Amino acid sequence: MTEITGIATAFAPFETLASSLLHHIKTDDGSHDVAHLARVWSNVRTIQDVEGGDSEILAAATLLHDCVAVEKSSPLRASASRLAAEHAVTLLAPFGWTTERLDHVAHAIAAHSFSAKITPETIEAQILQDADRLDAMGAIGIARCFYTAGRMQSLLYDPEDPAARHRAFDDRNFAIDHLPAKLLTLADGFNTATGRRMAQERHARTEAFLTAFLAEVGVS
Repeated sequence: MTEITGIATAFAPFETLASSLLHHIKTDDGSHDVAHLARVWSNVRTIQDVEGGDSEILAAATLLHDCVAVEKSSPLRASASRLAAEHAVTLLAPFGWTTERLDHVAHAIAAHSFSAKITPETIEAQILQDADRLDAMGAIGIARCFYTAGRMQSLLYDPEDPAARHRAFDDRNFAIDHLPAKLLTLADGFNTATGRRMAQERHARTEAFLTAFLAEVGVS
């Protein structure tokens, strides 16, 4: 309860909404926990301050964008955001939201996922997608990458070819491969000017870490 109260406060001025919805977030995944929601919300507010958008829709979409937990290794992974969007509508229905506003929340949630390959058509969907992708980059993104690799029982790297110079990237088996295979591709896919600016800084941090990591395992 204390954790929920603290995180709900971070969603000001929507603390009441946050407190109600956070009770439905059940996960043992530390890369998609309530702290992740708070970080994404911080990114959302930074972007929204410049780009606009409906704050309440953004708050609801941020709180519920991972409300259906699907492991990275699951065959249902590409459907996770659509499942979350459907569940979010169910959770918000008792609050008396109009069908139009529920549709906006659902679209933002469905489109936020890299795996879903859904084009974000509203400013709220564009902002949420940018904000969530920012949390997959930089220091936090790297930490989440290795945390998830541990859950999937992956190795840190391929000792025979750490930089994947003579093989395809394999981020299911080698954690470091996830950086060039995905994380270092994210900066080119941002929707908003503010998101792109924030992404460039985190991209540089991710790139610097990969260079240092490879140097320490003997790749010149």
